[in-house]
Amino acid sequence: MFAAKFSPFIMNTSKLKQLCKIDNISYNQVVSVMNWKKPPSVDDVEFPEKRKLKVIDRSPYFSGQNQDPPMKFMKRLRDMRGPELIHNKLQYGEYGIQATCGGKMRWGHLEMIRMSIVRGMRDTRMFAIWRVETPWKAVGKKGLGQRMGGGKSPIDHYVYPVKAQRIIMEVGGVTDIDEVNHILKQAAASLPFQARVVSHEILEREAEKEKYIEENNINPFSFKDSIRKNYLGCKTWISPFDFKWDGKYK
Repeated sequence: MFAAKFSPFIMNTSKLKQLCKIDNISYNQVVSVMNWKKPPSVDDVEFPEKRKLKVIDRSPYFSGQNQDPPMKFMKRLRDMRGPELIHNKLQYGEYGIQATCGGKMRWGHLEMIRMSIVRGMRDTRMFAIWRVETPWKAVGKKGLGQRMGGGKSPIDHYVYPVKAQRIIMEVGGVTDIDEVNHILKQAAASLPFQARVVSHEILEREAEKEKYIEENNINPFSFKDSIRKNYLGCKTWISPFDFKWDGKYK
């Protein structure tokens, strides 16, 4: 006995019936009709002129003609403290990368994000856009073997300070998060601070949850009430930023 595998779409129907009447031939179907769902359309998505992330400059632009020398900055940790109040929502795409704490980004971090997104995305029906600009904050560094003192150190590189909840970049034209989730996670892991992948649904769900907890919380010992009422003398050692943001941000 032997088994003959063939496709009913290729072989003639009359010949198929004759083969099935023979006892020593077994019929095994190998072709079937699959009912796949039609993918969502992206015809209503407005694509920008350039769909890929552009290359960001290493430093701010200086013309060099009748211009003051590049400005040197102090540490100014206030540029990275607290929440971001403006660029904390998605505006152009469906998904993006959001910082969960403060930090500073160098040009190399931006370039790693750009390379990860450009290599993984399909620019035929997707686009990516930056929500950060060129690094503008100068960071000084002394040369190797130099003594302390002598004034402010010369500029070594530039960074871009980021606050918590800041949107770094966005991706649009995507029908499902599974298409870009692994790409965005890889890009978020290359940042020097903690970041995550967000969507419109995630941000709306978190806002509703926070509002519900604030309105229906019956616990009298919340963090906000504890520091306002000076429980256990916490005002002597607690940070002034905890009074301002109720312990949510550093």
